[in-house]
Amino acid sequence: QVQLVESGGGLVQAGGSLQLSCAASGLPFWLYDMGYFRQAPGKEREFVASISWTGADTLYADSVQDRFFISRDNAKNTVYLQMNSLKPEDTAVYYCAADSIITRQKPSDDLTNFRSWGLGTQVTVSS
Repeated sequence: QVQLVESGGGLVQAGGSLQLSCAASGLPFWLYDMGYFRQAPGKEREFVASISWTGADTLYADSVQDRFFISRDNAKNTVYLQMNSLKPEDTAVYYCAADSIITRQKPSDDLTNFRSWGLGTQVTVSS
């Protein structure tokens, strides 16, 4: 059974930083692209960032480009999201997700391509 467990969320002032972690189990982690999505109250879940199974390729939403950085450690079955220069509009529940297929050619921003999801971690940015 696939399990994805996010951690690292919390309350931070605007301009601050947080690092999210997502520990995976129950799947050959090193073969799957991984992604982070977020959902703010009253809004649909949206793409934030994704990383290829090798870690060589990354993809970011325009809204977080150059502020957020996704990385992975395949030896630890963990994917990270470093979030810098946080803004109040970044406030949301952040979800980690694993791709539905192995060894995808390029990381995806399509929510429907991700099959396994964590329960999410709350990130709140105060102004």
